[in-house]
Amino acid sequence: MQITMIGAGYVGLTTGTCLAAIGHGVCCYDIDAAKISRLRRFDPPIYEPGLEDAMRQAVAAGHLRFTSRLRESVSDADVVFIAVGTPAGPGGGIDLSHVLGAAKRIAPHLKRSALVVIKSTVVVGTARRVRETIARKRSAFDIRVASNPEFLREGSAMADFLGPDRIVIGADDTRSRNILRALYRPLARAGVPVVATTTGNAELIKYAANAFLALKIGFVNDVADLCERTGGDIADVARGIGLDRRIGDSFLAPGPGFGGSCFPKDTRAFAATGRQFGAPQKLVETLIARNDQRKVALARRILKEGRLSPGGRVAVLGLAFKANTDDVRESAALTVIPALQEASLQVIAHDPKAEANARRHMKDVIWAESPYAACKGASAAIVLTEWDEYRQLNLSRLAGELSGDLLVDYRNLFDPQAVVQHGLRYISLGRSAAPADQCTGVSSLKTWDRRVAAPGHA
Repeated sequence: MQITMIGAGYVGLTTGTCLAAIGHGVCCYDIDAAKISRLRRFDPPIYEPGLEDAMRQAVAAGHLRFTSRLRESVSDADVVFIAVGTPAGPGGGIDLSHVLGAAKRIAPHLKRSALVVIKSTVVVGTARRVRETIARKRSAFDIRVASNPEFLREGSAMADFLGPDRIVIGADDTRSRNILRALYRPLARAGVPVVATTTGNAELIKYAANAFLALKIGFVNDVADLCERTGGDIADVARGIGLDRRIGDSFLAPGPGFGGSCFPKDTRAFAATGRQFGAPQKLVETLIARNDQRKVALARRILKEGRLSPGGRVAVLGLAFKANTDDVRESAALTVIPALQEASLQVIAHDPKAEANARRHMKDVIWAESPYAACKGASAAIVLTEWDEYRQLNLSRLAGELSGDLLVDYRNLFDPQAVVQHGLRYISLGRSAAPADQCTGVSSLKTWDRRVAAPGHA
């Protein structure tokens, strides 16, 4: 099947590469000629594990190409995916101008048998609007439009596409549904469930799924706060919750709040849709406010409990909103670092992949080549991203590089007892600095008292 991907950003590029990997002929189009030039050199503008190698293999097999020429990319395509951005709009909604603009541009060049598929994350009713937009441009309702939402996690997008939990096909006619079934037949034969439904239901599924996962994150963060107040351990509590098959163990790790390109924008859009249709999503509305508050509160907690002096140096380890991506959009670092700087602290930052993107958003930061270099002479080290590189840090060396004794671990990467044994004060989420039965000395009891009495921070 000949496929064209309109938009070679994160979703378009990874989806197009994966469709080529399962045997389809794919042309990735983007209006940005400089981006296309990079892609032809196998230099993707995003970091995604496995993507570059998959691109090379697909191009070598003749299944993948890149172009900035719209007519040649669309005219012979059987299926044309729209995978352009849907930035946040006023009131929490999304801006559909890129989607509708793409529909207008491709409309004159489509062959009559082509199927247009919306891959971008869009609100309910968008497929209908796209079909009407194309019809006005062509003066005929001769092009069908379907919805096929993506469920790709940054950092594991290739695996998510090739081994998904499900494939959602939104189509309002049998022919469109059959085309998409044929497109995904290699994955369906491997046992991947296919959910075939209407375009409106498919659009709602995407938003509802992301909202529910975000709710799990918000819930476990609130439980982590309760664990701290009661002397509990969120690791044990989360495991006990997650072993219930009705709940599952994914998205039950406490952290500094969710970020990235999906959950913040999608929860706001879902809530805005609820308000628009008179069906308010109160749980999601509360979640959005709580998530924003959490990042601010955790930044304040560092200043309150850290005993940091103005003018001191602080190491921030992790700028991406999560590991295995270079995406810093709405990451905790964008809230924590300015708060530290406002308290007259000098920030030395490190991230193995996200520094280039972070530089565009952060000012007056010293950039370190390694986590140990960031910690050299710093009063405190603050871990904000769960990179494996940080998980494997040598605590003895880390303690030796620091001029102070504070390790703030907002990803719970380290064993509390091991941290304390290296002479460091330890702040993590949902657990005490050391197990209760280890707190036998006066200093340990003080640490225990301080952790249990710590104010709520989410």
